[in-house]
Amino acid sequence: MTLPDLNRRTVVAGAGALAAAATLTACSTYGKDDSPAPAPTEPAQPGPAGTASGLAKTADIPVGGGKIVGNTVLTQPTAGQFVGLDTTCTHAGCKVTEIAGGTIICPCHGSKFGLDGAVAAGPATRPLKSKSIRVEGDSIIEG
Repeated sequence: MTLPDLNRRTVVAGAGALAAAATLTACSTYGKDDSPAPAPTEPAQPGPAGTASGLAKTADIPVGGGKIVGNTVLTQPTAGQFVGLDTTCTHAGCKVTEIAGGTIICPCHGSKFGLDGAVAAGPATRPLKSKSIRVEGDSIIEG
């Protein structure tokens, strides 16, 4: 058996085609997992105290202050009045990260919001979006 005459151009073109085929093969299987998808989980059911979806205890939210829990800002502007707000700043979509001196602060451009979500200082011009919360016993619950 004789090998065909190979020149440099044929070898380089063949190597390029081989590399392209290998890349396509790798891309077609990247991220595939042959294991079965996890079974969907049931939504959390409130326990006896009704705190399965509790965000915080009322005692954790100071009067005239607040706390950031996940994507929710919880505040207590006056004793017994609890407010839920979204953490997304209405100016550029950054997340507010601090509550100090009765003000919710966005670190990106310096917007400040009152404990009720109202704009206290720009550049934001719209208040933080409110989130539905309720108090059950000594827990603050989403919804």
